[in-house]
Amino acid sequence: MKTLCMKIWRRCKMAPVVEAVTEPVWLGEGPHWDHNEQALYFVSIFDHTINKYVPDTGKHTRAKLGGMPTFIIPVEGKPHHFVVGLNREVVEVKWDGGENSAKLVRTVAEVDQDNPKNRFNDAKADPRGRLFAGTMGYEYEPGKFHLKKGSLYRIDADGSATKVATDIDISNGLCWDLNEKAFYYADSFEYAIRRYDYDVETGDISNPRIVFVYKDHGLDGIVDGMTIDTDGNLWVANFDGYQMLKIDPRSGKLLQRVEIPALQVTSATFGGRDLDILYVTSASMNRGEEQLPPRGSTFKVTGLGVKGHPNVNVRLN
Repeated sequence: MKTLCMKIWRRCKMAPVVEAVTEPVWLGEGPHWDHNEQALYFVSIFDHTINKYVPDTGKHTRAKLGGMPTFIIPVEGKPHHFVVGLNREVVEVKWDGGENSAKLVRTVAEVDQDNPKNRFNDAKADPRGRLFAGTMGYEYEPGKFHLKKGSLYRIDADGSATKVATDIDISNGLCWDLNEKAFYYADSFEYAIRRYDYDVETGDISNPRIVFVYKDHGLDGIVDGMTIDTDGNLWVANFDGYQMLKIDPRSGKLLQRVEIPALQVTSATFGGRDLDILYVTSASMNRGEEQLPPRGSTFKVTGLGVKGHPNVNVRLN
């Protein structure tokens, strides 16, 4: 009886706890944990806002920009400066975290000139601070857009943009495993996760192959943003699936599902002082069905028993 009780106690102890920590937004995306500030940055694309959440105070602030921001990442060595995806441009923004106090500094890069209605979607800095940012076709209403119009770019410190993947529907995912020399990426409408060989010295990616397919595991919805833990497992947002997925990309196994109280789960990153809290963004887009709170909130997930890597800032000349 004592052994049975201990097993039940351990199982309960390790059960993840999910809690909404911000007010709902329209389309939350691109979470980035700033370890120095102990703060979470993210965007709300259709609200045209960049957002900051400070767990120690519970304060959630936002600043409106003149377009659709799709990611926000701090600039290395420049406090309160960020690179932001704004429509088809990567811009530098100065923001002290106050309400509506953001200032546009300059344009770093512009892409997809041949598809002027495209916009950026997901982006992250690689382990050396190079910006990897992907685009998608014109979204003429929430969830409906022109297909195969997007690309994935590597944007170096001098602002030069190199196209590294084409014919993309929705560019998503993006994370690196230096031990495996791997870059993981998702074109959402493939309903799968790609692995590329990755050269950390040059930033080159090559030899793409599929390592996980949704239909093989009976999953609905699409692949959205993702992050990676220190064990090399992916944590993938299952948009239209009410859940986060823990996936081993080396074996292709689905290891765990964590239910999130939002249909449209969009992305995730690890944060907190010990990088053991998973912060999960979501959306509240009405596509024929009203998405009531807490849908659209950012959630914190504790009790996962894993840790993430520090997020990398973007290096600019």
